[in-house]
Amino acid sequence: MAAATLQAVDQRLRSIITNLYMLILQAHDYHGQGTQHAMTDEIKRLIQNLVEVSQQARTLNIPVPIGIIQYIEQSRNPDVYTREFVESVMKWNQQLKGRSEAFAQFRDILAREMMSGIPDIKDDVREIAASTGG
Repeated sequence: MAAATLQAVDQRLRSIITNLYMLILQAHDYHGQGTQHAMTDEIKRLIQNLVEVSQQARTLNIPVPIGIIQYIEQSRNPDVYTREFVESVMKWNQQLKGRSEAFAQFRDILAREMMSGIPDIKDDVREIAASTGG
């Protein structure tokens, strides 16, 4: 079986949503035997689309982190997982930014103190500090 494309799976999912929408409409506007046959046909199309999307999904090559799978298996919302992950990354980025700024300040203070304490290496310290962004 050839590998499925993301577009093909997306199209199949859209078909499933359409099937479900049509079933809702038919159930809401139920008029007996004629509607029952239409609903039966729609359910058959829904089942066929579900089978096909399941087969296509197996051949779709998109890596999903095991943490997300475990999160979903615990009946939790993957959107919450995404939000928590983004918040965690933002927090980590803020910590790294703070560390980076602290090291830059330390570099500048160290260079200034070295230049004032050992005047012979003033030019070398200035060159090194400038090459590292100071």
